Amino acid sequence: MFKVALRAISLSLLLAALTGVSAAQSFVLDLPYPSQRAEVTQRIGITDITITYHRPLVKDRKIWNSLVPYGKVWRAGANENTTITFSDPVLIEDRPLDKGTYGLHTIPNANEWTIIFSKNSTSWGSFTYDQAEDTLRVTVKPKAADMHNALTYEFDQLQPDSAVIELEWEKLAVPFKVSVDVRGVVQASLKKQLRGHSQYTWMSWNDAASYLFAEKIALDEALTYADKSIENEDRYDNELTKSRILMALNRKDEAATAEKKALTLASPLQAHLYGRQLQTEKRSEEAFAIFHENAKKHPDLWFVHTGLARVYSAEGKFDDAAREMKVAESEAPDNQKSYLDGLVRQLDAKQDINQ
Repeated sequence: MFKVALRAISLSLLLAALTGVSAAQSFVLDLPYPSQRAEVTQRIGITDITITYHRPLVKDRKIWNSLVPYGKVWRAGANENTTITFSDPVLIEDRPLDKGTYGLHTIPNANEWTIIFSKNSTSWGSFTYDQAEDTLRVTVKPKAADMHNALTYEFDQLQPDSAVIELEWEKLAVPFKVSVDVRGVVQASLKKQLRGHSQYTWMSWNDAASYLFAEKIALDEALTYADKSIENEDRYDNELTKSRILMALNRKDEAATAEKKALTLASPLQAHLYGRQLQTEKRSEEAFAIFHENAKKHPDLWFVHTGLARVYSAEGKFDDAAREMKVAESEAPDNQKSYLDGLVRQLDAKQDINQ
């Protein structure tokens, strides 16, 4: 029995020597690692990128071309495989990589590093690494960096459709760029999402249509989504979305019809805010018509008086405009009074508040 135990201890020490596992660690128990586990996630668009790794410390050791030899495959961390997971297909340094979880390995050199994405993500370190399991290799340039005692992965240079991942340790950083076809990913995701429970609400279809419209892509599909939203529930919001899409498709008469329908469904505040939007689009006559109609239907609402004040101000009737704005100020919520008071002072000084 003693000999069996002794052989087990000897085997454990041998494996520790070969694999870099501390003798204080266990192959069967959950005990602390000297190189602590970490995880970092970044979302690009709706694509999640997650790196799971262990963080060795420099501890006054010479790292590059010593602890980590040049020209040999390195696990890019400590202990088991460093892994990187993509929830959607991506580009790595402009080269395609499918979604999934990969073992992340590197081959360091003084002036160039190879970044390896392996189909095998469940091994211990790089000791059983097999090049035949590579999915992708890219080469990148290392650069000098501030001191990092613990190995660190960071997402830098964030853009709407990309980020640069940097491996940072000691005084070296190794960057590689990840890009995502955000529009394509979202467009495909919308089709899947709208087959679930979200298909039964007007808001989901309207949100999908609004996204495609804002991104100026798949406008015919956006129009279909807007119509689906209206089928669920005909509202100001989705009729207005439909109007905007039709205008972008240069179907102006249909766009005007949808806009008119939207305004018949609008609340007084929605109508007022749409009038203000028309002003920013230099469609003042249409905006002023909305302000007049709103005042006729809802004379007791404070913001209606601000609309009339803007009409009078544009006509040069500053006294009438100031009177309407003072009525609005007296009835407005407290958080609006300071802003309205500033407009009153402008009107008293004969300044057009629409400029």
